Amino acid sequence: MIKENLHNIQTSLPENVTLVAVSKTKPVSDLQEAYDAGQRIFGENKIQEMTEKWEQLPKDIQWHMIGHVQRNKVKYMAPYVSLIHGVDTFKLLKEVDKQAVKNERIIECLLQVHIAEEDTKFGFDAAELQETIALEDFSALKNVKVVGLMGMATFTEDTTQVAREFQSLKSLFDSLKTATSDNLEMKILSMGMSGDYKIAIENGSTMVRIGSSIFGARNYQ
Repeated sequence: MIKENLHNIQTSLPENVTLVAVSKTKPVSDLQEAYDAGQRIFGENKIQEMTEKWEQLPKDIQWHMIGHVQRNKVKYMAPYVSLIHGVDTFKLLKEVDKQAVKNERIIECLLQVHIAEEDTKFGFDAAELQETIALEDFSALKNVKVVGLMGMATFTEDTTQVAREFQSLKSLFDSLKTATSDNLEMKILSMGMSGDYKIAIENGSTMVRIGSSIFGARNYQ
């Protein structure tokens, strides 16, 4: 089933859109099945779980951290993480840079923007984001590279609202494309999950995070 689901989604995505298979709570055997079907990018939301899977699975997998990140846990994923989607404070970005230095790596990050009408979601607002990027302290970070933005729309049946929220993130993304700094290059717009990825793609998403449509419903213990 996983192979079929993956194939169906991959064939429906435009060429410029990258699929992150959201494998949180799923057993290693499920990830291996997706890997055998050609998937190489997996998204996890808990660092400990992601690290355990990284240790067991093939080393050409790109691991994306898509959940909320606690600063004290960055060190555990710093040796291997490919992309951190949810950088929602400058303090967190500084911690990622610090741990990247220790691992002699440059870690790619997305800045998370709060676009939803729900308080439960994390992220910068547009003004904070512009201020952060303009900081001298931001330019001084040599071991992180901000390669785009990530956002989550409100969980609602109102597709017009969802589209509007995605549009607001796309216009912010476009406005930052001219910003120049060695550690900033806007090339990834990560928005859209199983329920709303089609709307996200219509509104300019270049990376979608899909879990349940590939692996089935989540296993919550």
